[in-house]
Amino acid sequence: MTTYTVEYTETENKAMAYAAADVNDWIQNAAHERARIAIDEIVALAVQKFLEAGQSIPGSKDEIVAAAFTNGWVKTAADRNAEALAATPTEA
Repeated sequence: MTTYTVEYTETENKAMAYAAADVNDWIQNAAHERARIAIDEIVALAVQKFLEAGQSIPGSKDEIVAAAFTNGWVKTAADRNAEALAATPTEA
């Protein structure tokens, strides 16, 4: 399991307290929901790849996501950004 820490200025904390009854719950929910969406996107893509390749599909979303990365069907956002930057022509 991975842990992330968020640091807010006093102003940001007050603003979040204005926006959410429980700031920590709001942050946790936002992060987990975004991860769920990404998992669903990766699983959909990977299932299609497994079917195209005539391969059996792993039995859990965790295994499908791991296989998608192992097979190179998906990349991290950082890797995609680095590749895009490397492919951008530089000005002389």
